[in-house]
Amino acid sequence: MELPKLNFQETFDFKFKKDKDKFFIYDLVRKTYLLLTPEEWVRQHWVHYYLTVKSYSTSALITEKKIVLNGLTKRIDLLITEKAQPKILIECKAPHIKLTEKTFEQTARYNSVIGASEIILTNGLQHINAYYENGQYQFYRPE
Repeated sequence: MELPKLNFQETFDFKFKKDKDKFFIYDLVRKTYLLLTPEEWVRQHWVHYYLTVKSYSTSALITEKKIVLNGLTKRIDLLITEKAQPKILIECKAPHIKLTEKTFEQTARYNSVIGASEIILTNGLQHINAYYENGQYQFYRPE
């Protein structure tokens, strides 16, 4: 399986397995193998980044959490918490998906339910970071 090199300075130690003609990647948060989709490839980079680079515990990371938005059930990709409070909402797209104002608005709508102080919209190649302050998003480039 050909996986694109994503825009992370670090390299992570992923565990893979193959069953029949499908590939799976081990999720350190859920402690199970998940089907390796392009979006999952991106999410697992962020999971490893927050666990190894930022030294968060696995209990501070929440993946695939269900939320209800305008009566519809949605799932957020990754939520980083501190002291059980939402801190960073990360919405992952496949590397071939272009990040647009529309995809950012989707993430902002999800965050209207979650209430994180920061959001990251990413396709693994490009990352859009924004803080939520005084009722609006302030975009920034991380150091």
